[in-house]
Amino acid sequence: MVTLTINGKTVTAPEGSTILQAANASGIAIPYLCYLKDVNEIGACRVCVVEIEGVDRLAAACNTPAENGMVVHTNSPRARKARRTNVQLMLSQHDCNCPTCARNGNCSLQSLAMELNVLDVPFKNNIPENRWDNTAPLIRSESKCIKCMRCIQICDKIQSLNIWDVSGTGSRASVNVSRNRAIREADCSYCGQCITHCPVGALQARNDIGKVFDALDDPDIITVVQVAPAVRTAWAESFGISREAATPKRMAAALRRIGFNYVFDTNFSADLTIMEEGSEFVERFTHREDYSWPMYTSCCPGWVRFLKSQYPELTDNLSTAKSPQQMFGAVTKSYFAEKLGVDPHKIFCVSVMPCTAKKSECEIPTMNDACGDPDVDVVITTREFGRMLRVLNIIPQLLPEEDFDSPLGSGTGAAVIFGATGGVMDAALRSAYYLVTGTNPDPDAFYKVRGMDGWKEAEFEVPGAGTVRVAVASGLGNARRLIEAVKRGEAQYDFVEIMACPGGCAGGGGQPIVDGAELADVRGNVLWRLDSESAVRYSHENTDVQTLYKEYLGAPLGEKSHHLLHTDHHGWQMPNK
Repeated sequence: MVTLTINGKTVTAPEGSTILQAANASGIAIPYLCYLKDVNEIGACRVCVVEIEGVDRLAAACNTPAENGMVVHTNSPRARKARRTNVQLMLSQHDCNCPTCARNGNCSLQSLAMELNVLDVPFKNNIPENRWDNTAPLIRSESKCIKCMRCIQICDKIQSLNIWDVSGTGSRASVNVSRNRAIREADCSYCGQCITHCPVGALQARNDIGKVFDALDDPDIITVVQVAPAVRTAWAESFGISREAATPKRMAAALRRIGFNYVFDTNFSADLTIMEEGSEFVERFTHREDYSWPMYTSCCPGWVRFLKSQYPELTDNLSTAKSPQQMFGAVTKSYFAEKLGVDPHKIFCVSVMPCTAKKSECEIPTMNDACGDPDVDVVITTREFGRMLRVLNIIPQLLPEEDFDSPLGSGTGAAVIFGATGGVMDAALRSAYYLVTGTNPDPDAFYKVRGMDGWKEAEFEVPGAGTVRVAVASGLGNARRLIEAVKRGEAQYDFVEIMACPGGCAGGGGQPIVDGAELADVRGNVLWRLDSESAVRYSHENTDVQTLYKEYLGAPLGEKSHHLLHTDHHGWQMPNK
């Protein structure tokens, strides 16, 4: 432990702590913009500067070690003036048209300027011009970037993709796509982690709300919406509604108030995914010599983009099953269109997702198997869903609970955990065990794949099949480490689940942003609780899915199932390939 004095208060902290950590642990607040613990501790913003007695220069609290006997002043006149001047300089190079920014009201720079009483900017404005492909799923506004470098560090250290880099030098230094590429030319996974860790509005998912409203306003179009499992854990966060009150049924009511003709749950197609992917795993596992190993899940489009760009030789290891989002779109524009007796071209399918990569997935040219149109027309994020509610003056906490529509609105506990890391694996093993043995396992038998560890592994005995070696990874940096271990022969698995975002979809790039807070664990626990409370916890026991196979698809891996619910991962290429 070290002992120091901060603002006249004696403070003790573990050796190796920074001044910022020591102060925060003692209830002394020091403002900052660029700092992210263990990720970005470079003092780029100079907002956390403090004065240390006996030291001539102001020090960045975020990366200055606390030392015995140190006397620190966080609010000395010199520190206050420097902090305020640094924020004013940022504002002079920042597009301050805040009412038109998606982060208005949830922007760290905006809040900090208010807290520091910055009511004027004495410096000449020098706002850079935006040059960006605004059709890309990920949008960057140069005019809003404060050069905090968080996006660079998140992409490098957590996701290992190195999409962002510093361009230019001195006063012309900025952040842009690395190696002088356009975003669509890069091997970006579109995971959106750079978006959720940006303290301002410099990074955003493409705004597709207008397309949805256009469809809702067209009387000749039938609008169908599906909502992903992880959305139910976060959709009402920006409204200040408790997680207990923000129920899935209240979420369904909110979507119905927006004006969608049919409100369905992606849990339905999550169960459908398990039937196809679980059956595919059993088929591969019982005919090992015909396949490459391990088999990787294919539910996460950010992960699929990562594998196809970084390890294209492993493409055949991916499950051919489409993601739940795309399965839902295919079933909607085939089976559901027939049940309604309507032309599938008149159906407009919208997805509400916790993900930004889903915007890219629905645009893949091979995702049009139902009727030739894209199976899913538009994807909006959880954040966009919240903005639509505000546009229409819908107050979610006042809504009664309402059921999802039928028949594509039912789901099991196995489906709801798709939004948490380990959930896809857990759900798949429950049904794979049944498909092999004819009996259900304990629904909690596979608990070892749960939890927030970035890389988990386990072995399970399946009577009649043998030992199944599985692994679960979340975060693309962890995915890279796992793959490299497999390639070196240090790890051997049969079935691997990977999600691009740390913690899984609950921490997805399209979820509400709480700067400095990682909520994947909290949100994921909601999904595990919903599973434990479900009356049905096995995907193969979803009666509506059973009816779909009986009336329309035939059987998992059958001819019609394969046409609608599976895809050729070789049918499209990443830009760098």
